[in-house]
Amino acid sequence: MSGFPVSGDEIAQLTLEHLWLTGAAMLAATVIAVPTGVALTRRPGWAKPVIGAANVLQTIPSLAMFGFLLPLPWLGERAARVAIIALTAYALLPILRNTYAGIRGIDPTLIEVARALGLTDTQRFFKVELPLAGSFILAGLRTATVTCVGIATIAAAVGAGGLGELIFRGVASVDNGLVLAGAIPAALLALACDGALGLVERWVRVPGPGSAA
Repeated sequence: MSGFPVSGDEIAQLTLEHLWLTGAAMLAATVIAVPTGVALTRRPGWAKPVIGAANVLQTIPSLAMFGFLLPLPWLGERAARVAIIALTAYALLPILRNTYAGIRGIDPTLIEVARALGLTDTQRFFKVELPLAGSFILAGLRTATVTCVGIATIAAAVGAGGLGELIFRGVASVDNGLVLAGAIPAALLALACDGALGLVERWVRVPGPGSAA
């Protein structure tokens, strides 16, 4: 076992790769899951099968997911693309479920009041539903982000880079220093993302000026 067998520059580069994979996957998952969750509130009959399908994706072991995607000719040629698609699949469920639950949980009386005031469907969504469900949606994003940061370490198994490279290299060479050099920054990155989104979520929940303290 060596003391610290990797440079700070390499850790920084792999951390940036890790952030890129996670950020790209979270952006894709948010673009897919939030509008889908909103659409499901308008068509509740579709909610169970769609959320169920996202739940099935969540249960597939991460290495198996990467293995399923690699042979695809239009996808497997780029390891980063494979990793982003897989991470997106794992991030869908918490965002989709929380978006659906957050909007469906709004008091129907508030929706009726908004309609009585003459708000269109679009105005009602942006001025009533989205603000009230915002904390639920952010909680889903928070869970999905931490999940992505963790699973992104497996992306190194298909050559997509990230901090998992150090972990796999350390396991292969039985070098605990390399394992820790990858695992510790990954854990800190997950904690930082969770803390940052937690602050945003708390800010969204702060009562307005007219509310009681």
